[in-house]
Amino acid sequence: MPVAHAKSPVQHANETNFENLVLKSDMPVLVDFYAEWCRPCQRLAPLLEELAGEMPEVRIVKVNVDDSPNLAAQYDIDSIPSLKVFKRGAVAGHFVGLANKNQLKALISR
Repeated sequence: MPVAHAKSPVQHANETNFENLVLKSDMPVLVDFYAEWCRPCQRLAPLLEELAGEMPEVRIVKVNVDDSPNLAAQYDIDSIPSLKVFKRGAVAGHFVGLANKNQLKALISR
């Protein structure tokens, strides 16, 4: 599984650590369901890095749907990129497709 470089504020989750990183988080979590081969996902990645740096009160987590197909199925991921915001362990918002930074901020603040 690809791992972001050490200085990246974006974390990677899989079926083993999703519960601890996302569902049990005390802070809002923006989850990006993506795949390495997905061009829009690749274009979204730098925006997520920027957002993570600008909004330390929000955890940004990426889930590779190829590596974690059960999570993708559990959260009805049919298209990628697919973004979901979790608050207190529940989905509080979602967006499918390539979002801009303002759309991401609006999604988080719902």
